[in-house]
Formats: sequence, C-alpha cells, structure tokens
Amino acid sequence: MTISRLSLIAATSLFALPIAASAEAVMQINSSLPEGSFAHVFLQEYEKRLEAAAPGEIDVQIFMSNTLGKEEDVLQGLGFGTHQASLSASAVSQINTRTSIFDLPYLFEDRAAVQTFIDSPAGEMLAEGFEGSGMVLAAMWDNGFRQITNNVRPIVTPADLDGLKIRTPTNRQRVEMFNTLGANATPLSFGEVYSALDQGTIDGQENPANVVDTAKLYEVQGYMSLSNHVYLPTFLVIGEPFLASLDEDLRDTVISVAKEVAPWSFEWGENTDTETIAALSDKLEVNEIDFAAFQSAAAPLYESPTFVDVIGADMIAATKDALGIE
Repeated sequence: MTISRLSLIAATSLFALPIAASAEAVMQINSSLPEGSFAHVFLQEYEKRLEAAAPGEIDVQIFMSNTLGKEEDVLQGLGFGTHQASLSASAVSQINTRTSIFDLPYLFEDRAAVQTFIDSPAGEMLAEGFEGSGMVLAAMWDNGFRQITNNVRPIVTPADLDGLKIRTPTNRQRVEMFNTLGANATPLSFGEVYSALDQGTIDGQENPANVVDTAKLYEVQGYMSLSNHVYLPTFLVIGEPFLASLDEDLRDTVISVAKEVAPWSFEWGENTDTETIAALSDKLEVNEIDFAAFQSAAAPLYESPTFVDVIGADMIAATKDALGIE
C-alpha cells in the first residue's frame, strides 16, 4: 500500500510539471513577408509589448516567409484552430470583401486619413465583415502608399499619364483604375518588371517607395511621382478558436495591445517612407502630384461595378462619409 501510494504521488508530481509549464499560451503568427521586412518589425514590436503586458502568460512566436504554410491555408486554418494568427494584406479580401475598399484609388491622402477611417463607423463595418469567418480583426497596421515611377515625364496631373504603359498587378481593379486615368495599364508579374522597364517594354510601374528602393527600380526609371494612389494596410487577424482558449483578461490584452501598436506602426511607416524617398531623390527625380485632380478623375470608379459589386455600395458610402468625400 505504501509503495503504491508513493508511486501515485510520484506520478502525480511528474504530470504536474508539464501542466504548469503549458499554462503559458503559445501564439504563433504567420506572415508572407521575409525577415527584416516592415511586417517583421511590426510583429516584433507586438511580441515585445504583449509579453510585457502579460508576463509569463503568453509566448508570441513569429513565423515569416509563410513558414507555417501558404497564406491562404493559414487564413483558413484560423477558423479550424490549426493556426492562431496571421498578419496579411490583400489575401484577406478573399475572406472579407469589404477589405477591398482599399483598392479604391485616392481615398486616403495621408496616414492620418487612414486612421480616421479605422476609428470610424466604416472601420467598424469592415471589421464586422469578418463575422462568420472563424477569425476576428485585431488591428490594422501600416503597409504603405503606392507611388508611380516612369521613364517619360513627371506625373503631376492625370493628363500626364496619357498613353503611358504602366505595369500593374494582375488585378482588374488596378487595371481599370489606370485605364480610367488615361494610362495603358499593362498587367505583369512583378518578377518581370525590372527587365521590362530596362528593355522599354513598359514605361513605368506602381509600388510603394520601399519596393522601388529594394528592387532597385531606380536603376531603370527616371521619375517617381508621389501619387499615393492606393493605400493598403496589413490586417492582424486572430482565430476565434485560439481566442476562446484564453481566459478573458488575456484575450482582451491580446486585442488591446494589437490596437496600441497601430499608431506606432503608422508613425514608423511615415518616418521610413520619408527616409526612403529622401534617399531615392538622389537617384531619380521625385515630385508631388495634384491630389485633388486625381481624386476627381478617379470619381467614376466609385460607382463602377468592378469595385461596387465586390466592396458593396454601403461600404463605399460609409467610407466616403467618414473621409468627407462627396
């Protein structure tokens, strides 16, 4: 009896250790972008802040370059509980079409306007679009504005785009946008852009300033116009099964810290853009655009079925109202 009782106590002690160790929740976050990218910087800041806000309660683990699987598979896994969280951009539009509002051109003149949107009823409407998907939107962080580069002339007004062959992603909204503004939109995979610019197959392209820098597009372009024509944030989405596994206080902390990182990410993005554009100004000619003229020229797109059928007329109306766009 004594031996049996001691054995039972010993066995119970052995089992007690891993149970105590496992009390710390593990939160794995996937991103399609590589280490050293802006997304990596943001996730590291979130990890630091969250683990400080809930010491010993949660272990944030960051996985870059889709280490946890294809981005689409990870997003689906959030609802099944096979994955915990993802920092994604355009891929979420397959789950919540309201996020395609960011494909509409000239909605946001600057990052302050983006934050106004996030805190508005339109931002709430976008977040509600994730209902029933098995995930929740914890926060929207920075990503950046897209700029136009080309080899022909500075782009100041829409008339300056007339006839220019501008590479776009294989995205029908972006193609319609540039065609409406007078350019000859040319869909092309990004891997072909540098050589196409170098050979003169296309005149220009559109991407964030950091892409112009890191992809060395300045070597084959003469002008960069700060068009800010499209802004796309990153979306930190978290699986409902994972959130349900946390106690209420920790669950609230996971979400609240994500929201606290948002303004910091916008400030970081603004500062980094300023530094990048300043450095690029030594390598190509940089100019401002007539934002109001472009916003006016893009107005018909706000009623185009290409955009409305995907985004929803109610989402577009709420966004215009939040931003004071008539």
